[in-house]
Amino acid sequence: MRETRSDGELLRAAADGDRRAFEELYRRYAPWLTARLRGRCADPGVVDDVVQETFLAVWHGTARYREDGDVSGWLWRIGARRLVDALRGDGARGRLRQTLARLRHRHEASAEERVLAGVEHGDLAGALIRLSPELRAVLQATVIDGLTTREAAVLLGIPPGTVKTRALRARKRLREELA
Repeated sequence: MRETRSDGELLRAAADGDRRAFEELYRRYAPWLTARLRGRCADPGVVDDVVQETFLAVWHGTARYREDGDVSGWLWRIGARRLVDALRGDGARGRLRQTLARLRHRHEASAEERVLAGVEHGDLAGALIRLSPELRAVLQATVIDGLTTREAAVLLGIPPGTVKTRALRARKRLREELA
């Protein structure tokens, strides 16, 4: 019977070029990462690309695990950053379309989703589009996705204080534009 290696052992072996270790790590985490990313992005093509880019970063060693947390959290941070980068070019309209696509796949929409669906062509949509990508990303994470400040900080790769500051700036700019 073959002994199951820990995540840390697999990562160390993969970093040394062990293809089997890398494949085992991929089998362990790719389905989980795909499912989590699909909760944030309705486009399966983008999600699949982001998952591949995440594991390529691990394989090529451009992402280094410091062994100071669990592997799933580390992979999530890599994948989430790559997803934010992929969506940045799409802007607020793309994120609104993704929210609408998620609405079609659910029976009951949340209050936030109903508001977003109703304002795609309204003043709020225009105000969101005019926000910088950094401010929109914070609003996406904290308001639409419902993450805490700490979770948004991990997702976006910025300090919690920066999340709070950007959220305050984004709300202030939205208030000014919508007044």
